[in-house]
Amino acid sequence: MNLTLKIWRQQDATSKGKLETYKVTDIDGDMSFLEMMDVLNEQLIVEGHEPVEFDHDCREGICGSCSLQINGEPHGPDRLVTTCQLHMRKFKDGDTITIEPFRAKAFPVIKDLVIDRTSFDRIQHAGGYISVNTSGNTIDANAIPIEKEKADDSFYAATCIGCGACVAACKNASAMLFTSAKVSQFALLPQGQVEATDRVLAMVNQMDKEGFGNCTNTGACEIECPKGISLENIARMNREYLKASLKG
Repeated sequence: MNLTLKIWRQQDATSKGKLETYKVTDIDGDMSFLEMMDVLNEQLIVEGHEPVEFDHDCREGICGSCSLQINGEPHGPDRLVTTCQLHMRKFKDGDTITIEPFRAKAFPVIKDLVIDRTSFDRIQHAGGYISVNTSGNTIDANAIPIEKEKADDSFYAATCIGCGACVAACKNASAMLFTSAKVSQFALLPQGQVEATDRVLAMVNQMDKEGFGNCTNTGACEIECPKGISLENIARMNREYLKASLKG
């Protein structure tokens, strides 16, 4: 298939960016979206032009770095997939595809389609961990009985890959789905109870400090999330935050 690509080009964080138009031909429907981008970059290099910068790592839907806004949708028109898992058969011959970076104040553009998501790292560092003394004998994983339903919910929350699609999908650029998933994965387990109060207060406060907006309650974040992280996590985080605030 032959496609027209309108791609955001921006030299650096302080430069003014704009959409540039490119043509690609003979794209196979079985290619991933990033493979199509590779074809374009090879073409640009041969022509003596600067290739388009975009993030990628594992290309298996695990790392969460392939954060592209495709025709206005985070990770494109498919559901429960990252950009690297999006196949070109989702598009038609002759289509025009607009490709931009995720848009959020807390995700400044570094260059072209590459954004800085270290704000997520800082939220995680604020409380997304359990302090455990590892000296001495290691405790068996099954030493503390956990209800299967809670264990499953904790696991599902932990599948969040921090790609930022939830932020890009939200008109307020809210990070509540991400933050709540990282709170929930510990709040549901007995090991996470010791630091529960400090954790949720620290992570929510850091989220606000980074400049993310409030939840819009539209559910766009859950729909666009490649891992299908549930809105129930936001409700759980709100309960945890209220409980921690009352204790304080």
